[in-house]
Amino acid sequence: MEKNILMILGPNLNMVGLREKNVYGEETAESINEDVRKWADELDMNIEIFQSNSEGDIIGKIHSALGKNDGIIINAGAYTHYSYAIRDAIACVPSVPVIEVHMSNIHAREEFRHKTVIGAVCKGQISGFGKYSYHLALYALKEAIL
Repeated sequence: MEKNILMILGPNLNMVGLREKNVYGEETAESINEDVRKWADELDMNIEIFQSNSEGDIIGKIHSALGKNDGIIINAGAYTHYSYAIRDAIACVPSVPVIEVHMSNIHAREEFRHKTVIGAVCKGQISGFGKYSYHLALYALKEAIL
């Protein structure tokens, strides 16, 4: 049975391929999203990809997953490090496993990026593997929701 996955991308992740190429590479957000859709299809998963630069929109999307999605992959971008509101939104949907994802290794970057306030309410975290962090998260979710 096909599983419904929601992938949420936070602020500035629509600019991947244009911003900080030394960190995120040159591949565009659109190209990465297309790869994610292909990987999800190979794993018999239906994926919706949602990107927003707005904290409120991200919170609303997390709430909407309840009863609709089997799992969430979230790269909350900078909100990872300070948004207690997104942390609380994830806690509001305990029946939906959430995997926190980062393309870069947040622990090898600036000190303010080392802390994640959302991590405590997520099933796990994957970081540092570029676009393949999303691929690994799909595998992790598949195992979590079998």
